[in-house]
Amino acid sequence: MSLSFSRRALLGGLGAAALPWDLARAEAAGGTLRVGMTASAIPLANGVPDQGAEGHRFMGITLFDQLVHWDLSSAEKPAVLKPGLATDWKPDPAEPKRWIFTLREGVRFHDGKPFTAEDVVFSFDRLLKNDHPAFDARGSAISRSRFVTVASYRAAGPHTLVIDCNRVDSMLPYLLVWVGITHQGAWEAAGRNWDTFMTRAVGSGPWKMESFSIRERCVMLRNPDYWDADRIPRAERLVLLPLAEPNTRVAALRAGQVDFIEAPPPDAIPTLQQAGYRITSNVYPHNWMYFLSYVEGSPWRDPRIRRAANLGIDRTGMKAMLGGMMSEGAGLLYEGHPWYGEPKHRPRFDPDAARKLLAEAGFTPRSPLRTKVAISPSGSGQMQPLPMNEYVQQNLKEVGIDIAFEVMDWNTLLTQLREGAWMPGARGCHAINASWNAQDPYVGFIRPLHSAFAPPVAFNWGKHSDPQADALMDAMLLEFDTDKQDALMRRLHARLVEQDACIFIAHDLNPRAMGPKVKGFVQAQSWLQDLTPVRIG
Repeated sequence: MSLSFSRRALLGGLGAAALPWDLARAEAAGGTLRVGMTASAIPLANGVPDQGAEGHRFMGITLFDQLVHWDLSSAEKPAVLKPGLATDWKPDPAEPKRWIFTLREGVRFHDGKPFTAEDVVFSFDRLLKNDHPAFDARGSAISRSRFVTVASYRAAGPHTLVIDCNRVDSMLPYLLVWVGITHQGAWEAAGRNWDTFMTRAVGSGPWKMESFSIRERCVMLRNPDYWDADRIPRAERLVLLPLAEPNTRVAALRAGQVDFIEAPPPDAIPTLQQAGYRITSNVYPHNWMYFLSYVEGSPWRDPRIRRAANLGIDRTGMKAMLGGMMSEGAGLLYEGHPWYGEPKHRPRFDPDAARKLLAEAGFTPRSPLRTKVAISPSGSGQMQPLPMNEYVQQNLKEVGIDIAFEVMDWNTLLTQLREGAWMPGARGCHAINASWNAQDPYVGFIRPLHSAFAPPVAFNWGKHSDPQADALMDAMLLEFDTDKQDALMRRLHARLVEQDACIFIAHDLNPRAMGPKVKGFVQAQSWLQDLTPVRIG
């Protein structure tokens, strides 16, 4: 299908769609932070939430702790890893495939149970062992690919965890930031049922569950006994509301029914500022792009067509359409990032060169290449996906690429991404539009682009395969020295940009709008954000 979505979709205002009924019941401000999310439903409260990184931002690092955390305290530099439930981790000097984690003492779950290594084992078992009594099929589908190199794990005492990998994996700590830790007693207290567990979720995080309704809202209470005194929440309550439609989020903010919204429509930002609302934004390692299919029959196997598409998009014009709330797509990372490297060719707007390349491949604006792209109307980090995709569609049609869209909700799109471009769920699409987190080497590069990580192993949806890129990623997995890792990352990123591995379109600046009573929010250079410093008053 072709989008028929006009620029009016960017306008915010009280004339937007009717507000969900539950907003009228939302509690008044004063110690309660009410957030309008871009998701169409509350993410799963099982420790490994759905809804992509937005789900993890709101339901992963709030209720739960992970072995490894991101340091989200600074707006001035990219986020880095820091200790979470693990205070230290290191490879075994005698066996580089083995990692040893020293676990934090004195931590208690929300139900009072002391945290031990056995709880980590249980949290891994319920995701990885299909025959385990507590096996969580939905959690496993979301998180299993994060354990692709994990061969075994065991508790070596109450506060020591050992993980053995099936290959040397220097990047393993990056994957452990995504797995929330709970304990078997909490699952048993929920009737040995994960659906019931989500209504009374038990983690060890800075917030505690008060109520959960997946289509309506989630209410959390501050955990005054949280082990990290610096991250005890300043607000008494956190209320999450799924508001997928951008204008609805703006209307809710203006009506005083929420305090904080994600991704306000760009055309609404000036009027929000004039009315006293605060707009925050920041650079971060995020790419809004098209992942491409390289399977037999896909037009994107031809490097001329890939290059033509990257030359045919007017990113400066898109930036103006978005009110400046993007930077022009330059790769998987923005120019200036420490891992950007020095690619010999970079994306730019040159429609004449695009038409010439397409003519060499046998296509013209009068006899265009016809292809289909899977997209979603909203979701984690998707910015303003409908008008943005319509803009790309118009640009590429002028050079000889006629794109149709297969529109699906964000969770369905992620399911398709996990299945692969060759599966029936792809619905004939040869590209998929997914915002992507390039914050770490594993999530941003290895899992979606290494040839050995095609589904069901991980997220290489299109079976991208480049021997030089694979060799660089393999070398990164063997390298424990961070300076050498960084050097390999720069070479890898330059290679992927030079090969037009994806269609690079935009880097999000992650705008948020909040009422004047919202204090203390620090917008980290990360897809994840910490809401514990925020207070209302």
